[in-house]
Amino acid sequence: MPRLKHTVKKDHTFHVREDYFKNLIRKIEAAANQLKLGGGKKAIENLHSKNKLHCRERIELLIDKGSHFMEIGLFAGYEMYQEYGGAPSSGTVFGIGKIHGRDCVIVANDATVKAGAWFPITCKKNLRAQEISMENKLPIIYLVDSAGVFLPMQDEIFPDKEHFGRIFRNNAVMSAMGIPQIAAIMGPCVAGGAYLPIMSDEALIVEGTGSIFLAGSHLVKAAIGEKIGNEELGGATVTTEVSGITDEKMPDDKACIEKIRSLVSKLGHSATAGFDRIPTSDPVHAPEDIYGIIPEESTKPYDTHELINCIVDAGEFDEYKPNYGKTVITGFARIDGWAVGIVANQRNIVKSRKGEVQFGGVIYSDSADKGARFIMNCNQRRIPLLFLQDVTGFMVGSRSEHGGIIKDGAKMVNAVANSVVPKITIITGNSYGAGNYAMCGKAYDPRFIFAYPNAQIAVMGGAQASNVLLDIKIGQLKKEGKEISEEDKKKFLNEIKQRYDLQTNIMYAAARLWVDGIIDPADTRQVVSHCIEISNNNPDIPKFNVGVIQT
Repeated sequence: MPRLKHTVKKDHTFHVREDYFKNLIRKIEAAANQLKLGGGKKAIENLHSKNKLHCRERIELLIDKGSHFMEIGLFAGYEMYQEYGGAPSSGTVFGIGKIHGRDCVIVANDATVKAGAWFPITCKKNLRAQEISMENKLPIIYLVDSAGVFLPMQDEIFPDKEHFGRIFRNNAVMSAMGIPQIAAIMGPCVAGGAYLPIMSDEALIVEGTGSIFLAGSHLVKAAIGEKIGNEELGGATVTTEVSGITDEKMPDDKACIEKIRSLVSKLGHSATAGFDRIPTSDPVHAPEDIYGIIPEESTKPYDTHELINCIVDAGEFDEYKPNYGKTVITGFARIDGWAVGIVANQRNIVKSRKGEVQFGGVIYSDSADKGARFIMNCNQRRIPLLFLQDVTGFMVGSRSEHGGIIKDGAKMVNAVANSVVPKITIITGNSYGAGNYAMCGKAYDPRFIFAYPNAQIAVMGGAQASNVLLDIKIGQLKKEGKEISEEDKKKFLNEIKQRYDLQTNIMYAAARLWVDGIIDPADTRQVVSHCIEISNNNPDIPKFNVGVIQT
């Protein structure tokens, strides 16, 4: 396999970019550390006084010592629901961790955040957890400690297809799929939320702190006048010895977690997808060099080959059609030993086969055609796909339109949509317009999707959007016989820019689960390797069929 010949030049520009990235990472880490405290240190201390562990302490005990917990959706709910005091990390922690060497999805309510109540984004996050479990055939563990639906927002979480009820529907579907589900009731479990643990394969309950019922004591009294305490209504003794809805009561959190570990250790093993892996080799450039490669300004070009050189094993990259469709780079490589097909946007200005200058980050007809063909090759060969997304969209203008850019773009989108091998997407910079779709954005079912701290997601760049909206505003005023002053133009453009700066910030995207998380670029290799390892647990890869593609 040929080696990449491109090298990283560590000049002044490199160090300026490096400092910029390190500062971004510091900000992200500071926000992450604050979110991990949930409702705060005092709230965690209050849990301890009740003989309860915080959800993160429970997860730490549950996974194998020294193993990595790949958290998903840490920033879910970030700066949302401020009128209700916020919902750090959406009041739920979830991710993938190893239990006795086996990858498991773990979902834990954070009782320090509104008593573990469910906000709309909490529901979306829990559905994502179940989706990952189903897509990768992973056992799922629920650590339940929740007051149920956050009532002031019940209309945004209860009735629709992707709302609360979908969780329990998925419980049933996952059971039919043979995916093990184990639930531990470690705090209150109320109303509709009571179905989740009871629809699992096995339900444990912690004595003294766990309780489960459709209606708590206050509601029972209001509804039918019966006076009864929560413990007598649905505590550990009642549910294990009287109603039998839970399987076993445990004396405390630690004993409960040990029981879960014991149950997982005895699960049977199934076949894998068989993705190819050999012993790993270090990349030719340090992963940290990515900091100095990607510009501090999203409009500046850079050579994406240099980025790839920091990710792939031994600098070996078998590039597919290297001299055709140059604004999309395609090729086969290994990452931590795993075979992978890479589709990446080339951010350098290049020349086409006809000698025409092509802008970096833009998808042209030839690059879309190449991308579609390469994706089909990877599906035929059962090779997972990695999309490195830094795209400003498809090329516009009369030449592109007359050349059939929409048709060629549709080919690539079709191939991405129908791809059956695992797709992993990392947004390394811009993610604009239909380029987001062609490069496997959230709507195209990547198994996992992450972003660098500098990433931006929007229908178009802020400058373009500002000018388009300004033109529309001017047109509207002209119809009314009015004109806009230069001062008002500046004010209007500034308002649009401020709104775009907020909405294109990657924290905004992560808060809404448009991405699974924000990663340190230096961790790219480990993240991709872990994602392929997780995906390898599902042996069922359907037959690849792209349907109708125009030629």
